[in-house]
Amino acid sequence: MFYMPGIRVNPEEPFEIALKRFRKQVEKGGVIADCRRREAYEKPSIASKRKEAAARKRLMKRLRRVRMRENRDY
Repeated sequence: MFYMPGIRVNPEEPFEIALKRFRKQVEKGGVIADCRRREAYEKPSIASKRKEAAARKRLMKRLRRVRMRENRDY
C-alpha cells in the first residue's frame, strides 16, 4: 500500500531541489517498487513461495539480532 506522492514548490525554490524532494517521496511511497511488481503476472504459487522466503529472511534477521544482543550481554 502506498500513498500518492506530491510536493508544493516554492516560487524561489530551484527546480533541482524540488525534483530531488519529489524523487525521495516517490521512493519512500514505494511507487516504483509497486510498478515493477505489477509489470508481469505472478502465479499464486510463486507469490506464496516469495512471501514464505521473505518471512524466513525476516525471521533469520530477527534471530541474528537477538543472538548479537545475547553475546553482547556477557
